[in-house]
Amino acid sequence: MTRALRTARFGAILTFVLAGLMCGTFTVRLPALADKLRLSESSVGVALLAWGLGALLTMQVMRVVMARVGSRGALRAGAPLCAAALALVAFAPSFPAVMVAATLFGMAFGAVDVAMNAQGSVVERAYGRSLMSGMHAGWCVGAISAGLLGTAAIAAGLSLTTHLTVIALVSLPLALALSRTYLPDGRASQPDSAASRAKAPRARLPRGVYLLGAITFGAFMVEGAVADWNGLYLRGTLGASEALAALGYPVFEAGMLIARLSGDRLRDRYGARGLIVASGAATAATFLVIIVAPSALAAVAGMFFVGLAVATISPMALSLAGTATADPGPAIAQAGAMGYAGLLLGPVVIGFLSSATSLRAALVTAVVLGVLVAVVARLLPRSRTAPLALEIRRETSLTEKDGLETDRLPLAA
Repeated sequence: MTRALRTARFGAILTFVLAGLMCGTFTVRLPALADKLRLSESSVGVALLAWGLGALLTMQVMRVVMARVGSRGALRAGAPLCAAALALVAFAPSFPAVMVAATLFGMAFGAVDVAMNAQGSVVERAYGRSLMSGMHAGWCVGAISAGLLGTAAIAAGLSLTTHLTVIALVSLPLALALSRTYLPDGRASQPDSAASRAKAPRARLPRGVYLLGAITFGAFMVEGAVADWNGLYLRGTLGASEALAALGYPVFEAGMLIARLSGDRLRDRYGARGLIVASGAATAATFLVIIVAPSALAAVAGMFFVGLAVATISPMALSLAGTATADPGPAIAQAGAMGYAGLLLGPVVIGFLSSATSLRAALVTAVVLGVLVAVVARLLPRSRTAPLALEIRRETSLTEKDGLETDRLPLAA
């Protein structure tokens, strides 16, 4: 294994950590933002919606952008812009300014999210084995670090502006340094590729990419349900203390981190298709335990197992999307955009159902989503036994020979 390849893998993992740190910092200091500008809860919700819509908007156009510049080019521009946009949030003097800053931050983050997953797929191809779950574990490390640093900043009395500015100033040079580690994307490394992609019509994606997008949609919606509603459920429905309710999400993230650290080995052993089916079923079962839990303490423990169950679904789906075509970027952009649609719709759907029934009943949505993930995963082709690198070469050869993208999805790994 060459030094350059090891450096590229390390750079990809650190990019996930950096993205988790920036996004997590924004989320952790939302209460401080509300206090600074005297925003109501509904106004904070609108700002979050602006962030999410900005990310989703960028993801919709990233399919075209990635086909032209590849993940390396997108990350070299997107990651520094993400740090700069976080600084804009720090200095926003009013609610309209926050809306603009949050939208720009979301747009930059959307580009980074798609591009770092595509870069992860490029590194996976070069290694010839599963690596994506480990990279997504980097995101968990970044998010957990953001929570710990946020707690320390609050304890030290740092203002929102100072805290976000420090994170932005640290993130910017790190993003620039990491840009030197990225690998070129497949055809993006060929001298005439940019001109040929500019002239060629947008390639038709394999049908399997949309199945993987549906799986990512379900996984992200479950993750969003835990992030946005677990505290209210623990405190309002199960009567937990504020301190115990605050433990729900970190416990969930801890389960996610453990599962993602072992996810690549599990995928190599059991295959992607079977593991997604099992993970979807386990997500439904563990979330059902939370819904019927007799106490808040039992529900908090259940959050850990939900994290274990759901953690590897989206990394595997995005990894498989990246191996569906010769260029991973457009397919990952499509699957990622579908996933973020679930992240945006989740809180809205659960909130609507909660007002119509109860929060406990509304959270049954997560159980249904787990079942749907398992069902959709069974529609994917069965994993093949050949190594991932051989499958990639085989699929690329078929694509170039036929002049169009194959509908068969390489799932070996």
